[in-house]
Amino acid sequence: MQTEARTVRLRFDAVTAVEAGMDEGLIDDVDLVPGGQHPGAFHHEARRSGAFQTRGSRRRYWTIFGALLTLAVLFAVGLIAWGNPMPFGTEGFWLIAQRRVYSVVVMLVVAVCQAMATIPFQTVTNNRIITPSIMGFESLYRAVQTTTVYFFGLGGLIAFTGVNAFVFQVAIMMVLALALYGWLLSGRYASLHIMLLVGIIIGGALGSVSSFMQRLLTPSEFDVLTARMFGSVNNADPAYLPVAIPIVVVCAGLLFLRSKTLNAVALGRHAATNLGIDYRRNTITVLILVSALIAVSTALVGPMTFLGFLVATLAYQFADTYDHRYVFPMSILTGFVVLAGAYFVMNHIFYAAGVVSIIIELVGGSVFLFVILRKGRL
Repeated sequence: MQTEARTVRLRFDAVTAVEAGMDEGLIDDVDLVPGGQHPGAFHHEARRSGAFQTRGSRRRYWTIFGALLTLAVLFAVGLIAWGNPMPFGTEGFWLIAQRRVYSVVVMLVVAVCQAMATIPFQTVTNNRIITPSIMGFESLYRAVQTTTVYFFGLGGLIAFTGVNAFVFQVAIMMVLALALYGWLLSGRYASLHIMLLVGIIIGGALGSVSSFMQRLLTPSEFDVLTARMFGSVNNADPAYLPVAIPIVVVCAGLLFLRSKTLNAVALGRHAATNLGIDYRRNTITVLILVSALIAVSTALVGPMTFLGFLVATLAYQFADTYDHRYVFPMSILTGFVVLAGAYFVMNHIFYAAGVVSIIIELVGGSVFLFVILRKGRL
């Protein structure tokens, strides 16, 4: 009787400590074995209702996070210093390194944009398959570039560069987004799903118009235009960064501050409303911030359709938690490692820097098909 009473008491103490909200680091695995018995007879691992269910889950998260951080640093240093033709420490070495630093910063900005946009978008739409590109931003980017060449020729396309062109493209994408949100997410019969369908239709229509105009271009014009249609870090001008970085920092910061709200929104419209969340207002706010991030990324380097999906899918697997406070940092690191790693491998091993975006899209598309086939539904 004393042995049974001690076992029950230990079990009660462990469960009570967990339910009381004690930090997981303060609750070790509880051995429910009275003295003198085999140590493996009864063993209960403490669990809690936090971001991680067990200490093992928390340990796994930080292990993966540390590994990704190490890879990110190695790839960044490799991109900056590896293969520099000038002797180390000379003025020429630092000039080349400075130009490479701009490329690394652009990769970081794109990684933040894609990661911080895709995950909240999937949260508010309650679907881990679709990405913000479904709203037609990339089709609009292609339409703007094609229209410029069609009406003004190559001279117009070359002149359509600089900070003013970058701001114009970001602004026109935001106008499209705000028009969709104001039209389809307000009013009595507002519907998120109808908005997504309209976004798909608009993207398809813009793509068809772009294809028609491209068929009427001369071969030389089409060749130059095609280079702009693929996402590449080389498309980014360092002059864009003073405009892009503040927008990204503000939007990403606001989304991170809404992590707990996104945790509630992920439960669904009715559950979030019952928890006191203004579901419609928060959804529109998140979508506006997401649109700004995707607009900046697309205008900066061009379309990267499956990068966000690939990054989000990997981040969910690595983080293994519902809490956006932990998913966001993991997704940003994952995105940077994917981009920097791809450019480092293709630049310094295969010497095929121009196909990086194609490889990323191929891998992302393959993962997309795998997820659909595994789930059997959208």
